[in-house]
Amino acid sequence: MPHPTLVIWDAALTRYDFGEGHPMNPLRLALTARLAEGLGVLGHVDVEAPRLPDGSDEFLLSVHSRAYVDAVMAASANPADADTSFGLGTEDDPAFVGMHDVSALIAAGTLRAVQAVHTGEYEHAVNFTGGLHHAMPVAASGFCIYNDAAIGIQWLLDQGVERVAYVDIDVHHGDGVEKTFWNDPRVLTISIHESGTVLFPGTGFARDCGGPEAEGMAVNVSLPPGTGDAEWLRALHSVVHPVVTAFAPQVLVTQHGCDSHYSDPLAHMVLTVDAQKMAHQSLHELAHDVCDGRWVALGGGGYELVDVVPRSWTHLTAIAADHPIPLETPTPDEWRRHVEAITGRTAPTKMGDGVAENDDVWFQSWASGMHPESQVDQAVMATREAVFPHHGLDVWFD
Repeated sequence: MPHPTLVIWDAALTRYDFGEGHPMNPLRLALTARLAEGLGVLGHVDVEAPRLPDGSDEFLLSVHSRAYVDAVMAASANPADADTSFGLGTEDDPAFVGMHDVSALIAAGTLRAVQAVHTGEYEHAVNFTGGLHHAMPVAASGFCIYNDAAIGIQWLLDQGVERVAYVDIDVHHGDGVEKTFWNDPRVLTISIHESGTVLFPGTGFARDCGGPEAEGMAVNVSLPPGTGDAEWLRALHSVVHPVVTAFAPQVLVTQHGCDSHYSDPLAHMVLTVDAQKMAHQSLHELAHDVCDGRWVALGGGGYELVDVVPRSWTHLTAIAADHPIPLETPTPDEWRRHVEAITGRTAPTKMGDGVAENDDVWFQSWASGMHPESQVDQAVMATREAVFPHHGLDVWFD
C-alpha cells in the first residue's frame, strides 16, 4: 500500500537558479528536503521525481502561449537571446542556461501532484518547489517562469472538475493565478497578502473580485505592513474558511509562500514559523472539511534561506503526511552542521520560533466582533463587503 501522501522532489530541481545574489536561491529547496529527511518526514510519504508527461512540454500550452514558451526555450538555449518583452532577461527573471527544462519539470511536478489527488491515487500531494504564482500566460514575472499552479488547476477543469479552490498565503499577491482564472466561475482564487500599495506586484485589492462572469470568485485580503501572527491568523480564518466552505470545492490547491516571516528580506510582515505552521494545519483541516481531503500544497516565495524556508515547508510536508512536528522539536545535529559548513551561519536549534504555547498561536475569531480601529480588521471587512454577498454569506457575522 502506498503512503497517503505524495511529495514531489528531486535534487535536479535546484537547477532553477537565477544566479549568485538573486533572492530565489535554490539552496532553500535543498535545505528543506534535507531537514525533512533528517526529521524522518520523508519516511512517511512517497517521494517521486517529476517527469514531463509523455516526454513532452506541450502541457505548458494549457496556460501559456506558444510564443511565450518559444521565447523561454530560446533564452534557455542562449541567455543572450532573452526577449525582455516576455519578461525574460530582467533583474527579477534573468535568463540562464536550462531555464526552460527545469521550469517545465517544476510545472510537471505540480501537474503530477494534481493528477495523483484527482484520481484518488493519493489523498494529499506536496510540491514545495512549485507555487510560482506570478508567471503570466504570456510573460515571466516575479521570479516565476511557468505558472505551475495554474497549469494544475487547468488540468482539473479539463477533466470536468466543476469547482476548484486556490488559496495563496504568500506575502505577495497571487496575481498570475488570479489573472488566468479571472473570469472563470469554476475557480475560486483567494490571496491573503501584504498590500500592493507597498509591495510587488502592486495588485490584489479588496474590490478586485473577478470578471463579469465570475463576480466574487477572486478574493483578495490586502493587509498592512507590520501585520503579526494573531492578526494574520484572524484575517485568514475570517475570510478564507467561510468563502471556501460556501464554494464547496472538489479539490483544494494551496500556495504556502513563507515570505510573510519577520526575517524575510523582501517584505514587511512580522509572522513567525509558529503561525505559518498553524496556517498549514488549518488549510489541511479545511481540505478534509470541504473536499474529502483532496489537497495539493505548493511552495512559493520565501527568501530567508536558513531560518525560515526549510522549517516552514518541512512543517507543511509533515502535516500533509499526517505526522506533524511539534514546534519544540530540535532540528537535527547533522542538518545544523551541514548548514554551517555550506553557509557559515548558525542554524535554528528548534522547529519553532518560541511564540506558540502548546503548539498554538492565540487569535480572536471574527465572532468576537470587528475592531474598527484595527487596520487589519478594516482590510478584512473591505474584503467581506466586496465578496461575501456573492456567496450568500453575512458580512458582519460568521
